[in-house]
Amino acid sequence: MTQCEPHAPKGGEVTRFKAIFRSPTPEDGRRVWELIAACPPLDQNSLYCNLLQCADFAKTCVLTEIDGELAGWVSAYRPPDDRETLFIWQVAVHEKARGLGLARSMIEELLSRDSARGVVRLKTTITPDNEASWALFRSLAQKLSAPFVSQAWFEREAHFGGRHETEHLVTIGPFGAFAAR
Repeated sequence: MTQCEPHAPKGGEVTRFKAIFRSPTPEDGRRVWELIAACPPLDQNSLYCNLLQCADFAKTCVLTEIDGELAGWVSAYRPPDDRETLFIWQVAVHEKARGLGLARSMIEELLSRDSARGVVRLKTTITPDNEASWALFRSLAQKLSAPFVSQAWFEREAHFGGRHETEHLVTIGPFGAFAAR
């Protein structure tokens, strides 16, 4: 569990808050599902999927609470055939907590854990219009002093039958050791 305090959001006014970063438990699954539903345009998975993430992937997921309220969520996993990669599946920050740097802080929390030992790259997918995610992952690449590469991966017609925008695969890395590993 990690905590952070004063932060100056884009407006410059210092906001005092106490954020708790921790691994989820199955009891958090419903709250995670509700947070994602409140964060369009994120794809809402089934409640069962979020329960599994909170149970079976807890070591590679993180949630943030501020004053006991769920403020943020990052789901991630290490692909079985590429243990040097941490794939970031979803990043959600409640509207009330945006601008506090929680998304990047949650990913940094994941990278500092023992469960991320040996990770030298991040991967994620982003739709072309998701400006917040592009900015987040570009800032991570810069902080990690790592290459940032993007290419179309799951395509609108070929993979989604026209029902979803093309997802671009973003790769950040390789990068060196992170935090106190």
